[in-house]
Amino acid sequence: MTRVRDRTEDFKESVRVAALGHGYTESQLAALMSSFIIRKPAPKLPFTKAAIKTLESIRELEKFIVKHRKDYVDLHRTTEQERDNIEHEVSVFVKACKEQIDILKNRIHEGKGGSAKTWLGTSDERSRLDLIAHQHGVVLILSERLHSVTAQFDRLRTMRFQDAINRAMPRKRIQKKRETKAAEPSKPNLVLKSDVSKVEDQEVSTAPLRVQEQLLDDETRALQVELTNLLDAVQETETKMIEMSALNHLMSTHVLQQAQQIQYLYDQAVEATNNVERGNKELSQAIQRNSSSRTFLLLFFFVLTFSVLFLDWYSK
Repeated sequence: MTRVRDRTEDFKESVRVAALGHGYTESQLAALMSSFIIRKPAPKLPFTKAAIKTLESIRELEKFIVKHRKDYVDLHRTTEQERDNIEHEVSVFVKACKEQIDILKNRIHEGKGGSAKTWLGTSDERSRLDLIAHQHGVVLILSERLHSVTAQFDRLRTMRFQDAINRAMPRKRIQKKRETKAAEPSKPNLVLKSDVSKVEDQEVSTAPLRVQEQLLDDETRALQVELTNLLDAVQETETKMIEMSALNHLMSTHVLQQAQQIQYLYDQAVEATNNVERGNKELSQAIQRNSSSRTFLLLFFFVLTFSVLFLDWYSK
């Protein structure tokens, strides 16, 4: 039985001699061998850098919401102005993240005409399609992450709006009760004033003063009623504005969900297009095989017929 000999060192020496013959130095050979052993990490694409930056922005937004959660929900910790400032900063964060995601989508569409390269530097259509599908998946994951973070703030905003509505409704009821109570003792006051005025008319003639007082009282009551109606209208408008804001944010959330569904349908359409292309290739190959088999059958029958005729002629 022959012994197996390791010729690796001989191979390395042969490669070194050939490299030196082609002009390589010892330092260049050492650097080349180290590059084969310890490969340098591939440079990140601009799309990857932008995606990492977008993910960091979404994480910062989530940290900001968690940090100011109690300040936004608790009415005794902050004022309305401070809560509005928190909501404004969150909206700016969300808008910036959406713009970054849109930029990533545009980069995907712009890069579809290019060619992707493998780790050996060769172009490959399949690797380009895989890269595009990977980029679509990254954009979809970032959109879902942003939607989950905004959903957390939506719950906090719903709690705030509900508290505002609950505080506005009892105030209306208390004011209506006060108006009814104030209207009931006004009648005996008028009766008393009329009795006193009669007595004073009998004693002293001060008719112009009483008329002025009566006019001032009427104007005061009318102004009070007008201010009360105006306050009710303002509170009702405030409630409607709060409801409209909540509905607007809910609509934006549904629009984001529809965008994700459209993205999913687009991915399915791309996959269906690829399946149709593969099916056309299979059909063309099947047609070629069918034509070649038909030619073979015709040639076989021709040779068989000629052989039969030749055998018949030879037998005669």
